[in-house]
Amino acid sequence: MRRPPPLPVAPEGAAGGEARDAPRRRGRARGTYDESESAPNAADARPILEDSDTDAGERPTSNMDVWRAARARRKALRAEIRRFTQRSRRRRIVWLSAIGAVVLLVGGSAAAAYSPLFAVDRVTVVGATTLDAAAVESALAGQIGTPLALVDASEIKAALLAFPLIETYSLEAKPPHDLTVRIVERTPVGVIRSDAGYTLVDAAGVALSTTADQPAGQPLLEIEGGTDSDAFESAGLVIRSLPADVRAGLTGVRASTRDDVTLTVSSGLVVVWGSSENSPLKSEALAKALIAKPDASSIDVTSPHAVVIG
Repeated sequence: MRRPPPLPVAPEGAAGGEARDAPRRRGRARGTYDESESAPNAADARPILEDSDTDAGERPTSNMDVWRAARARRKALRAEIRRFTQRSRRRRIVWLSAIGAVVLLVGGSAAAAYSPLFAVDRVTVVGATTLDAAAVESALAGQIGTPLALVDASEIKAALLAFPLIETYSLEAKPPHDLTVRIVERTPVGVIRSDAGYTLVDAAGVALSTTADQPAGQPLLEIEGGTDSDAFESAGLVIRSLPADVRAGLTGVRASTRDDVTLTVSSGLVVVWGSSENSPLKSEALAKALIAKPDASSIDVTSPHAVVIG
C-alpha cells in the first residue's frame, strides 16, 4: 500500500528565521540597538550613538560648543591677517601721517599769511634816482595794514602811473610787515620844444616832464614827424648808444628819416651818424677818431669801417 507524500516543511530559518530577524531589522532601521549574529536573544543588545566615531564615554557636541569653536577660528583668522598685513598697515599709517602734517602746515601757513599778523607796516621804494622816493612811498601808503598776501597789484599800478619817470617796477614781500617796490626809471634822451615849453622825453617818446626852460644836460631834439616817427625811434637808439663823454656834451640831435641822424656836441663838433644800425661799432669808431683828432669839426661814422674826419 502506497504511503501519502509527506507534508512540505519550511526550511529552517524561513518562517521562524523571518520571525526572529524581524526585531533585528526593525532595530537596525531605528538605529537604536546593535544585535550580534551570535546573540541568542535581545537581552544582549547595546544602545549606540548615531555617530559611530564617538566614544561611548564622550558627551554629545552641543550648539554652544560649535559656536565657540567657530568664534575661536574667526579670531585666529583675524590674527593671521593682522600679522601678514602689519607692514602694509604700518606703511599706510606713515603716509597718512606725512600727508596730514603737510596739509596742516600748508593750512596753517595760509591762514597766517591772510591774517593781520602779516599786515604791511612799511613800504620801501628802491631804485629811485631822479624821482623822490618819499613821494612814491606816500602814494603807496594805502597798502598799509593790508596782509601781504592780499596786496592789490592793480592799486599799486594805478598809484605809480602818476610817476611817468617809472619805466618798470616789481613788488617784493618781506614778511612779516615789509613791502619793497623796486623801480627802474626811464632814461631821458632829450627835450622837444613846443608852445608849452620844453618837454623831457625818453627813447620811447614818453613825456616825463614839461618845464619853461630847457633842462641842463638835455639835448634839443629836432625830429621831423614827432615822437611817433621812425626818425625819432632811430635817434633815440643812437643817443642811448653814445659813449658817456659824448653823451654828456650832446646839445642837439636832428633827423628827418631813420637814416640821417646827426649829432651836435657842445664843442661845436658835428657827428654824422646815419641810421641806428651798427651803433656799437660807430661808437667805437667815433671814440678812436676823437683820440686821433681832438679838434675835428666834423666826423662821419655812417660807415664805421671808413670814418671821414673833417
